Amino acid sequence: MLISYASTLVDLDSKLWGMVLPIPAEIVAEILAATTDRRILCRFNGQEPLRHLALMPDGQGGYFINVGKDLRKSYQLNEGDLVKLDISPDNSRYGMPMPEEMAVLLEQDGEAEHYFHALTMGKQRALLHIIGKPKTSATRLKKALGITEYLKSVNGKLDFREMHEALKRS
Repeated sequence: MLISYASTLVDLDSKLWGMVLPIPAEIVAEILAATTDRRILCRFNGQEPLRHLALMPDGQGGYFINVGKDLRKSYQLNEGDLVKLDISPDNSRYGMPMPEEMAVLLEQDGEAEHYFHALTMGKQRALLHIIGKPKTSATRLKKALGITEYLKSVNGKLDFREMHEALKRS
């Protein structure tokens, strides 16, 4: 299922959300008819790669896609731009790509795999985002090792602030 839609980039002028692309409830209903999750794959202006994103409720019956600074920069988007979106449900296991470095570690370390998969899906995605963000494989591996060792040291009781401090020390 692929839905094409054009939306205008707007600034919500909110402390929580910045620039967003509004998505009407009827389009979201089509997506939710195919899945129970608000995670989507989205292509901006026909350009690859597909991005793993989430449909966020606006509190008024509609939804939006948050378009952070990194996305705006990579697609050269500015407030008021009309953006063509190709949207489909994200049926991947994590709602984002699993960095190869983390996949290998989880495959080799049963304890880390247990603690990682005991976390909520949102926490799993947050950790995968932290690991997948660096450009080099060596840095991704260092982050993955640090995170898996941290999870084992705290028996899976994740505290992001404490984890970030532990990563700085390693």
